[in-house]
Amino acid sequence: MPNMKRNIKDSVFTFLFSDPKYLRELYLYLHPEDIDVREEEFKLITTKNVLSTGQYNDLGIQVRNRLILLMEAQSTFSPNVPLRELMYLGSAFKEYIMENGLSLYSAKAVEIPRVELYVVYTGERDNVPDTLYLSDLWGGNPGSVEAAVKVLRGGDKSILGQYVDFCKISNQQRVLYGLTDTAIRETIRICQEKGVLIPFLSSRRKEVVDIMEMLFSQEEIWEMERRRIAKESKKQGKEESTKFYKEFMKKMRALNRVDEMFDAMDDTAKLEALAKELGIEYQS
Repeated sequence: MPNMKRNIKDSVFTFLFSDPKYLRELYLYLHPEDIDVREEEFKLITTKNVLSTGQYNDLGIQVRNRLILLMEAQSTFSPNVPLRELMYLGSAFKEYIMENGLSLYSAKAVEIPRVELYVVYTGERDNVPDTLYLSDLWGGNPGSVEAAVKVLRGGDKSILGQYVDFCKISNQQRVLYGLTDTAIRETIRICQEKGVLIPFLSSRRKEVVDIMEMLFSQEEIWEMERRRIAKESKKQGKEESTKFYKEFMKKMRALNRVDEMFDAMDDTAKLEALAKELGIEYQS
């Protein structure tokens, strides 16, 4: 297993499952029949910079040469996950083909890993489907390409269920205490009281606190930027512009795409592209 380094931009989700022990637990939650799998048989293949905006998926795993597993963690439901994961998959297969020296133009069929796609939903909506389909984006009619993404919602004591519980507890404390150190401390305290991610939070407490503080700081900056734009737009009488930026920031924040938002503020082309992706009419 290669050394897995944490980047400051990682979420608690990516940090948790960058640990080989918890990565194996996650895999066995999905495939309990493969009990003999070893930690060194996992390879992280999280893809970065797939989209022009620099978006990357939360977790990519290759298990031996038999399986590629891609997973996102989302607090806000999005029906566009199958399309995003299909793009990530294309990048993952490109890397696999190059690493293994495969020729797609030979007369012999190449052997590639089987694929499984997942999204971990940590929000509160009850009517989220169990599976999201790419074909839903064009009305559900049959087509030449399909991608099915299984929705995971926790609700048990597995490592994945504990992560979902952690997110719910964190959200509750944010409602009570806002984006404060108290909310972070209470989240960790309650998780330890309820038996949620105890070994992880006990051994990596400082790193988790650092990640949460960073995410909270980004959200505060988001809110300050939104207020600044709203104030400037009001002065100039641009009500439509204010509405656009408010909706744009809300959606980007929900998708945990903070860095992309700040990049787009100084790049009109990126801002227009993101607005189109989110289905928002761009207002300069």
